[in-house]
Amino acid sequence: MRSSLSRTFTRLTATVAVLGGLTIGATALPATAAPASTAPTASAVLGPQSRADNAVAWFAARNGSTAYQGYCEKAVENAYGTTGIYASAIANWNDAVRRGAAHRGDTNPPKGALVFWNISSYGHVGVATGDGNFWATSVSGAIGKRALPYFNNYLGWAQPNF
Repeated sequence: MRSSLSRTFTRLTATVAVLGGLTIGATALPATAAPASTAPTASAVLGPQSRADNAVAWFAARNGSTAYQGYCEKAVENAYGTTGIYASAIANWNDAVRRGAAHRGDTNPPKGALVFWNISSYGHVGVATGDGNFWATSVSGAIGKRALPYFNNYLGWAQPNF
């Protein structure tokens, strides 16, 4: 009986290692108890296109919302499942320029690319849909979808760096 229980526990910890850890109640089972897993990470499984699809869907689900007015950078970061990476859209754009990742003036960004404008000291950012349109805050006063470039002073696009 003890040997069977031991084998079951070994299989369970191997499964936990593959999943990257599991918490039961307040006790975490260590993922290091089993051999290293070669299972792909979630981002490798989803791939960049699924991330783009998810970001576009995030905005579409909030169409018409005014909850992010004045927080365009926060909205695009939240659409990609993160927050607090850049202080503003213009800081995000300037980083893309510094890294050589900015596509200045290009109005044909791929789906999921971030599109930028210099419309204030904070700039403005949205997410491209891949068909010449984008989602953003402040589109007629709310989250909305429009054709590029829509706002004045379009800067270009860059892939998200988060």
